[in-house]
Amino acid sequence: MLNDLVSFVSIQAISSFSGSGARVLSEPIFMSYKVIDLFAGPGGLGEGFASLNNGQAFNAVVSAEMEASAHKTLILRSYFRHAKKAQDSKPLDAYYDYCHSASARHPKDAIPKLWEKASKEARQIILGSEAGNQELDQIIANAKLNADETIVIGGPPCQAYSLVGRARNLGKADYVAENDHRHFLYREYLRILQKVSPAIFVMENVKGILSSKVNERLVFHDILRDLSNPSKATNLGDGPEYVIHSLVTDTQFSHGMDPEDIDPRDFIIHAERFGIPQARHRVILLGIRKDAVPPNGFRKLTLAANTIDVRQAFQGLPHLRSKLSKSDDPKAWADTVSALAKQLAKEAHKTKWGEIETKLLNVPAGIRDDLSTGAVRIPHPVGEELAHGGNRRLFHAWVRDERLAVWLNHETRSHMTSDLGRYLFASSYADLFDKSPKGHEDFALPSLAPAHANWQTGKFADRFKVQVYERPSTTITSHIAKDGHYFIHPDPLQCRSFTVREAARLQTFPDNYFFEGNRTQQFHQVGNAVPSLLANQIARICWNLLERM
Repeated sequence: MLNDLVSFVSIQAISSFSGSGARVLSEPIFMSYKVIDLFAGPGGLGEGFASLNNGQAFNAVVSAEMEASAHKTLILRSYFRHAKKAQDSKPLDAYYDYCHSASARHPKDAIPKLWEKASKEARQIILGSEAGNQELDQIIANAKLNADETIVIGGPPCQAYSLVGRARNLGKADYVAENDHRHFLYREYLRILQKVSPAIFVMENVKGILSSKVNERLVFHDILRDLSNPSKATNLGDGPEYVIHSLVTDTQFSHGMDPEDIDPRDFIIHAERFGIPQARHRVILLGIRKDAVPPNGFRKLTLAANTIDVRQAFQGLPHLRSKLSKSDDPKAWADTVSALAKQLAKEAHKTKWGEIETKLLNVPAGIRDDLSTGAVRIPHPVGEELAHGGNRRLFHAWVRDERLAVWLNHETRSHMTSDLGRYLFASSYADLFDKSPKGHEDFALPSLAPAHANWQTGKFADRFKVQVYERPSTTITSHIAKDGHYFIHPDPLQCRSFTVREAARLQTFPDNYFFEGNRTQQFHQVGNAVPSLLANQIARICWNLLERM
């Protein structure tokens, strides 16, 4: 077993896998540090911290999230973590019963006392509102925190900083960046730093924050200045300074430095380099209170031995078909996709796409008319084997759960017949050329062109994008909730976009992570989250720092 371990996760971390009920190695009980999780979403960042050392390293004081469905997911996960620590087996049994059957009693009804405990931790709070701030402040005051044993984590909403969001805002005639409250929500994070003076904080955001401007000032420069001295930035009193560290380079920023003197790109983490099956590039800042900075530095994130690609991430998940927008049933779907394949093959015969023609002609023979469209709960056999080798095995040990007898949140969407044709062509193209087709030049068959006046301008080259099997996926974003065009499944015989569970796999959420709300809300939750396995690696760095204080 130890020969399978790779450098990107320490041996101790193997015991923190949140998917499996089994533990590979045991550890002594360590001191538990307190976590304040702000803008928590469904809990991806918090999951990484809460799972470290088999849940012994960190305990959440509060996880604050304003969106109702994400809060429902957050509280259910909080219950699960408390249930795992309970002396009695009934609380955990109640969680798995709920996972396994829609008719089972909800944990809040089955084990109300433990649900109440989870409810006190996972709070629906609108940060920045008077009532929300008062509630959060009271929770923190009641916790009587020791600053040296406390960490603040979170990712203030990023829509105003993302490149896509900024492009959308430019199209709004009345949009004024200075009036967009989302630019300044990080100040709520800042306010808590000033109030608590934690030993460490972790803040995550999109890399678009590096170039975002308000009043012609770079937002990131102001954020660095503010985070390095929260008390000065908030004018709320005296308090400690922080040194802002990169987790992947030696770059750091201290109060009084000029942000122009450092390369802000040094704070970007490329998740695929650290065992995450997704090319997710995010700014993650590690703040260490100035009096707690170790004299000899600290160990940064360690590169993974191998990348994990989409094929490896999806290992074990059942094949599903898409739904038809009208008159859906398995045979109608099979007939529709087969007919599309034959039609596209005829069109390809008249073009340069001879290889595609052959590929498409083979589709009807492989199409099955007995595939399911999935469900919130799909029964499956327990105890499937894990992927072999290095961090691939570690990935599957993290996401899988030997006790779970269902696939959760694995349900396909309905697609129009025209889009099914584009999905079929795109996935066949990717299967042949190991890349997704781009724009009107690659989607050259007449029936594939959408009814967009600007289709041939090149502005929508990636409007339909296949996530290729043999590479990590591109970034899972909240836009996946609107349509699946950017997240086409690589298997032509499934002819569909991703499910919530597949997106969750790429975000390294454990398979026993139950996303509440409707499917659109679930996609939003997954797309906005921090990959929990990456968060777990960051948590270990933070824990090691706290242990050295």
